[in-house]
Amino acid sequence: MWTSRRRTRAAVAVAALSVAALTAACGGAATGTGKTTTAAAAAGSGGGGAVLKIKDPGNAGPLAVAKKEGILEKRLAEIGAKVEWGGSYASFTATIDAVRSGSINVLEGAISPVLGYLANSKDIKIFAFTDPVTDPAAPQTDGLVVKPDSPVKSVKDLAGKQVAVNKGGRGEYLLLLALQEAGVPADQVKRVYLNPDQGASAFATGKVDAWWAIVRAYPEVVAKGARVLVHGRDLPDKDLNMQAARVELLKEHPEVVRVYFKVLQELTAEARQNPERFQNVFLTQGPTAVSGPRLAEEVAKARYANVPRFATAADGAFVTDVAGIFQKYGVLPGTVNPGDVILDLKPAA
Repeated sequence: MWTSRRRTRAAVAVAALSVAALTAACGGAATGTGKTTTAAAAAGSGGGGAVLKIKDPGNAGPLAVAKKEGILEKRLAEIGAKVEWGGSYASFTATIDAVRSGSINVLEGAISPVLGYLANSKDIKIFAFTDPVTDPAAPQTDGLVVKPDSPVKSVKDLAGKQVAVNKGGRGEYLLLLALQEAGVPADQVKRVYLNPDQGASAFATGKVDAWWAIVRAYPEVVAKGARVLVHGRDLPDKDLNMQAARVELLKEHPEVVRVYFKVLQELTAEARQNPERFQNVFLTQGPTAVSGPRLAEEVAKARYANVPRFATAADGAFVTDVAGIFQKYGVLPGTVNPGDVILDLKPAA
């Protein structure tokens, strides 16, 4: 009797092992959420051991929350990939250098600063855009500023003056657009090329007559009393925000980029509903933290921010328009074919 029971239990155990082996061979056991649990299944689901390399997101925004809460790490692990957070960069040009060296393989920015790179290199492509905010209630995000006591009262008064802008970037694009709209020859205004920190210093010390302040520099200089001549929103601005990635990542691991982008879309949408959560993400005090009116303004920006979307062929018109301004005024020597730099990454229906 005892020997019979032992044989029965052994047979059951062997059968269980056989079922487990068969299940593993077919792709792994399913969990309650329907996700596979084997490493082989994860590696075969689109990640393939890829590493997403992103610059440090700072102290605010969707990616800052993603970093703090490990959201990208979790989502990418599900497809056998991972994320590496890089350093911070003083300018978009510095970020581009990191992309060129391979330290960063996904980046965000406006169309304008990436055009010079795209005109001379084919190793990155744009896969997403964010439509401009048009609601008049939304806070402004940039402006051409002068000192409160400056004799410059309009863009027309800039003839013979010096204006600080970031070279080949959004500031230079908007200045050229503003001069064109006002009928001021671009060669009558000296463009002084400075990064945002240098521009702030030159403006504060009176070394330049005006400055196109963008992103966080804009509310800071306005809070100190600067007077705004014109905003980007007042112009026929086609310089959309974009997302780009290195070609090898897009070709070899498109699903990794899609997961990253899905997280960015979800968190941007959440920030519209709960913008306070996306400010002072890591630090509530210090140079990267904001409070008072500045905090209120950043909260309002997040509330009105549009959710980024996948790029389409129609977006080539934006690239052509921005490149046209740069080519007209000698900023961009070569041409940029939108078909060569925009990639439709939308997943198949």
